Amino acid sequence: MLIDLDLGGPERLSADVAIIGAGAAGLTMARRLLDGGLSVVLLESGGLDYEKATADLNVGENVGQDYYDLDHARLRFFGGTTAIWGGRCAELDPIDFERRPWVPHSGWPFSHAELQPYYRQAWASFGLQPPTSADLRDVLPAFSNDELVTPIWSFDNQGDRFSFARSKDLARHPHATVVTHATVREIVSGTAGRHVEGLAVASLRGHQLQVKAQTYILAAGGIENPRILLASQRVHPAGIGNDNDLVGRFFMEHPHARGGRVVDGAAWKLLSAFGKRRHAGRNVAALIAPSAALQSKEGLLNTSLTIAPSRPTEGRHAWAMRAYLHAKHRADPTRVGRALWKGVKRTVHAAQKVVDPVRPWLLHKTGQLDLALFVRAEQAPNPDSRVVLSRETDALGVPRVALDWRTVPLDVDSVSGLVSAVGRELSRLQWGDVEAAPWLKHKAREWVTDPLISTHPIGGYHHMGTTRMSADAKTGVTDGFGRVHGMANLYIAGSSLFPTSGWANPTLTLVALAMRTADHILGDRARQPQAA
Repeated sequence: MLIDLDLGGPERLSADVAIIGAGAAGLTMARRLLDGGLSVVLLESGGLDYEKATADLNVGENVGQDYYDLDHARLRFFGGTTAIWGGRCAELDPIDFERRPWVPHSGWPFSHAELQPYYRQAWASFGLQPPTSADLRDVLPAFSNDELVTPIWSFDNQGDRFSFARSKDLARHPHATVVTHATVREIVSGTAGRHVEGLAVASLRGHQLQVKAQTYILAAGGIENPRILLASQRVHPAGIGNDNDLVGRFFMEHPHARGGRVVDGAAWKLLSAFGKRRHAGRNVAALIAPSAALQSKEGLLNTSLTIAPSRPTEGRHAWAMRAYLHAKHRADPTRVGRALWKGVKRTVHAAQKVVDPVRPWLLHKTGQLDLALFVRAEQAPNPDSRVVLSRETDALGVPRVALDWRTVPLDVDSVSGLVSAVGRELSRLQWGDVEAAPWLKHKAREWVTDPLISTHPIGGYHHMGTTRMSADAKTGVTDGFGRVHGMANLYIAGSSLFPTSGWANPTLTLVALAMRTADHILGDRARQPQAA
């Protein structure tokens, strides 16, 4: 069943499970729980496409380092920000799950091996197979294993995978109720504060809804998850799950930067090695990361970079990039607007398939393009990097958010260490020399962005860590299955659970985690005594 709360509807709904958020995590869990025999109410704050009034609910303040406007940093409609997802899929590395003595607050409550069965299922859900560096062995540089590794992204080419058009099975399911324009204003705790009694839901047109379930799942994203918890103060004055002042802390991105450039290098080989390519029927691309041995030896994060053509720091975007940015910034992210962006992007990519790597090679040879080190970094978990509530409220009376994003010197030092290792290895292989970016040598050790390095120069729009997992309630908001410490029937899904971020884009991992948590909920239900 599909209900648009803007048009009215029942005053009350009930189900075995209520899920807040119809993005990648929420949709994955809904299907898994329905397949397990449970009934589900799925609540989506937005409609089926972008609407300006709904998007205004995302408005907030940036009070830390420069970041994207918060109403542009995420999308509030069915499918969420996956509507503009680039499709990059990669697993976190085993070291990302480990406690690293040189990385404060690192360590997950389980190992990579424990998540591996769900990674396999997550890959399959995207119609992909996990790639390996061996797939591109013939074109990649033979880096020393003690220094560098060359992981591979695979790309999901189904750009609307999580859209409503591809989720109608949920609306048709006899045990599922999908409600759009249904914003959760508050998670209502029982008087003892140990379980959730219901959800207070409203639409911008004034309709109210109460939702009752046995189990509740918060899957609204890395900014909205802490916002909803912090705003639910009827029984918990500091917010649900916030007894230890951890909700909203440890906000992480994958910060972007220019790490330097390759000079006097084997430009053709480098452009061929690290460009996006078709291999074995799928689109893949390689990147460079420090080996686990180098991370341990030099105290580095698991940061990463790619080698890509880029205008020099004193230059300006090429015409194709300017056309894409013009289309993106002039059009709202509606279905039509997204089609316009993607159409421009496809045109550019189609042209590049014909002329690359000849075009960037020639432009590099004539001094118009650098062989840039495009950094996609791991950010160290930092409790002072956080989402908090502001004094302003939105149209539904919910406090807006303020983001205090903060990087630390370890983030900069890790990029510097990786750039140095790339320089050593390229020189050894006679593929070129590396000139490190000047900001990596500054005494302040502060992060510096570069507007020319990418269409997304600040970061990947990856919001992680704000409801982190830990076996100990003193160091995390949830346990290893995403259940909020101290709350018997409230779970969280999504990348807000990540204790650390690695270099890998979060979508594949959050889908794997959602599958794992859904199985845990089903197992709990199966173990409960049944009424005679």
